[in-house]
Amino acid sequence: MRASELEADQVEIEVLTSIDQIEEDQWQACACPEAADGGRPEDPFTTYGFLAALEHSGSVGPGTGWQPHHLVARDGSGVFAVAPLYAKSHSQGEYIFDHGWADGYERAGGQYYPKLQIAVPFTPATGRRFLTRPGQETRGRAALVEGAVRLAAQNALSSVHITFCTEAEAEAGREMGLLHRVTQQFHWENRAYADFDAFLATLSSRKRKNIRKERATAAAFGGTIRALTGDAIRPEHWDAFWRFYQDTGARKWGTPYLTRACFDRLHETMREDMLLVLAERDGRPVAGALNFIGRSRLYGRYWGAVEDHPCLHFELCYYRAIDFAIAHGLDTVEAGAQGMHKLSRGYLPTPTHSLHWIADPGLRAAVDHFLRAEREAVAEEIEVITAYGPFRKTAKDQEEEQE
Repeated sequence: MRASELEADQVEIEVLTSIDQIEEDQWQACACPEAADGGRPEDPFTTYGFLAALEHSGSVGPGTGWQPHHLVARDGSGVFAVAPLYAKSHSQGEYIFDHGWADGYERAGGQYYPKLQIAVPFTPATGRRFLTRPGQETRGRAALVEGAVRLAAQNALSSVHITFCTEAEAEAGREMGLLHRVTQQFHWENRAYADFDAFLATLSSRKRKNIRKERATAAAFGGTIRALTGDAIRPEHWDAFWRFYQDTGARKWGTPYLTRACFDRLHETMREDMLLVLAERDGRPVAGALNFIGRSRLYGRYWGAVEDHPCLHFELCYYRAIDFAIAHGLDTVEAGAQGMHKLSRGYLPTPTHSLHWIADPGLRAAVDHFLRAEREAVAEEIEVITAYGPFRKTAKDQEEEQE
């Protein structure tokens, strides 16, 4: 695949087959400029450390269907925008499903794969995908989009997909002519709660009682629950979590996406940005949930268990995440893809966004038609689901329902 030069703006687009081909500080200046003050990045998944861990551990690269082709935009002053880009030979590990598009196009005689994906592999978490230095947002997005489209066109690829981008990026992409898709996830929002009981006080009586019952049931599993970060996470904890992850991965995807080495790499560079919640019984871990800590958000990522205990999943994945977010002043908990069961536990439906460029005019028109209808359906679904949420209705809410 070839790089391109956008002559009008004297911007050069470089394509990297490994993140090692760019200096870490150059990537970080675009990916997380807010962390220059020594604090955490807003999005831990687009950082150099996370993406490098995926590559160095073999979780992406040859044989995985995720081949790095990261974009770098430079001008006379240096790097001002980057994007994590992959050539994909399948649609696995994306969580924005386009299998139907691929099937329809190939039935019509087209070749859908390979395609290009601007995304964080295996990570359905919203964040910036067009990573720019502050003040370079408009120019950087335009350069990266044009670079990705040119790369696809030059290599006769079917499409470019930008998944789990921000709403601002979605609006900008739509203005550039990209197709806009809206899906939804369940997120918990911190309303400046003093503690978990303050959160419970905002719920209806029935939901409040149910959560208390679930927490009591989980606490009676016969062991202890620990929340670990940083150096408190030891190699034996990763050994245990790897067993949990393998079990979940085998049941959900057939083969786990991440390698064992990936967890060791992440521990080396990102252990302060990880929260590992472990349930231990008779001196050994029996279940665990792994979260990543952002500047204002907690991201729930993986769960697994080798013993089945009632409500332990809810406790480790959802309630302990809420506890941590409240204690550390985080605004939001993103609990991953899908899951209507999250609604009754305080997680409300939230729109997520993606952008798509499709080369074939016929396929593009068909997808555009589908996305228009899907956006309306998702908006209606979010409205209906939210109305069935667990929170107590105010007098104003009740008046509006009567109207």
